[in-house]
Amino acid sequence: MAFYLASKEVWRNRSRFFLFSLVIALITTLVLFIAGLGEGLAMANKEYLSKVDAQLIVFQANVKLSANTSQIPESKVNSIARVEGVDSVGTLGLSSAELVPANGAANLSVSLIGLEAGKPGTPKLVAGKDLEYNKASQVIIDGRIASKENIQVGDTIKIKSIQDTKEKFFDLQVVGITDSQQYQFNPSIFMPRLTWDRVRSQRTSQSLVELVSNLVLVRVTNPADTNLVAQRIQSQVADVEVVDIQKAIQAIPGYSAQQSTLNTQQFFTLLIGVLVIGGFFQIQILQKVPLIGVLKAIGTSNFVVGTAVVFQIILVTIFGVLMGGAVTFLLALGLPAGIPILFSGNSVIIAIVSLLAIGPIGGLVSVRAAITVEPLTALGLSA
Repeated sequence: MAFYLASKEVWRNRSRFFLFSLVIALITTLVLFIAGLGEGLAMANKEYLSKVDAQLIVFQANVKLSANTSQIPESKVNSIARVEGVDSVGTLGLSSAELVPANGAANLSVSLIGLEAGKPGTPKLVAGKDLEYNKASQVIIDGRIASKENIQVGDTIKIKSIQDTKEKFFDLQVVGITDSQQYQFNPSIFMPRLTWDRVRSQRTSQSLVELVSNLVLVRVTNPADTNLVAQRIQSQVADVEVVDIQKAIQAIPGYSAQQSTLNTQQFFTLLIGVLVIGGFFQIQILQKVPLIGVLKAIGTSNFVVGTAVVFQIILVTIFGVLMGGAVTFLLALGLPAGIPILFSGNSVIIAIVSLLAIGPIGGLVSVRAAITVEPLTALGLSA
């Protein structure tokens, strides 16, 4: 009975309810785009670190987990490798540079990542082969670069970096292509760490006595002992700070602030949705007080009246969310490739569930108003 009353009224006043569903659709589109933008920006910042085959990352102590500031000498890397429970370690050097396209187009900003082939941190390949040895002028490039610049395995690329305030150019051979591996919003180029030390931007091009890395990735023998191994490294190796992958991602400059801002925007958008839906259905109830009075006068219970209002809210909300989802999907298909929007399963599901929940939540006031209507008062027959 309640569902019949709800659907009958929606159909009879379909123009009014359709317009309100459009409002819900716009709110849905906004919420989904904010969710997609948050996921896309997060992935552009953390993608490489989120894919590394390690459980722990070692930073220099007292640098507030700043990867660019951290400096770990080779002697400490060896000490970390000897800690009980450590399966293998891999060093990372992080820098930035520019790729000079062969077609004369504008230079492309890239992240340069120096690593040890076959050690933790080496990306999975989709084409080509792994780096051979540390002194080779070889690179593995991000699939985004390969696609955008039409680079194939075996091609030679030119990297520009700044050393001693001068521009230096380096020709490097592409031996492999990996999937998308962004770091700090730039596609990544991987190279042997000695090559990285020669190519990276630096104030001086002179070689150091001891090679220094920014980070050390640690793969533990038993993942269940990750926390224990972290404590051992912390206690046995001086002047280092050990964290898990997730904490290292949170420490990426701007990452936490960026996500907090987008989450706040999404929360207030949902809150606005609750207020809009609540206000609309409150007005609806006030307009049909006499009708509710008639229903109660002929014996309709408060439960049926309240349930009918809830069903009505759910129907309109579902229709609006479906429309908004369809509009978002169509708009996403037409967006330029450079816009960092990513609709992952979890973020979309959370956003849609939240949107479906705001309807009944916003309509609670109108439900209460409907069940408190007095038949005689509504019909103007009270004394």
